[in-house]
Amino acid sequence: MRVGITGHRGLPADVARIVRDALRADLARYSPESLVGVSCIADGPDSWFARAVLDLGGRIEVVIPADAYRDGLPGWHHAEYDALLSAASDVHRTGLTESDSQAHMVGSEVLVGLVDHLVAVWDGQPARGYGGTADVVSYAQRTGVPVRVVWPAGATRD
Repeated sequence: MRVGITGHRGLPADVARIVRDALRADLARYSPESLVGVSCIADGPDSWFARAVLDLGGRIEVVIPADAYRDGLPGWHHAEYDALLSAASDVHRTGLTESDSQAHMVGSEVLVGLVDHLVAVWDGQPARGYGGTADVVSYAQRTGVPVRVVWPAGATRD
């Protein structure tokens, strides 16, 4: 089973804790031998998801939206990004250079094209910028990829 992830970064600590637990519980439903998680491994839900897949005995594939993608992530996340990238069984690149919203959306489109379904850590609100979680969810729905939303009841992003 190939499962992809999209989700909001920068979640409040209490929401982040609940989301991490929910992702792990969601992924535990799968047999480790057949579980493949596909992620862009950004800080937040992307990396929590990828780490949970590995911890549960599955394997990960990484989509890199742009050559400069890692440089655009917070410095404190680089070690985890590098560790997850090293653990990937396959790496998919868009061929784009600049890490901008266009590249992020292209990377998400590649990710959606690789998976059987998508997990979305999404508050149900419109994207705050092009390529945001709502845009990825919409793209998955338009292309027939089932989406399962993980969002704590009553939680907010701010």
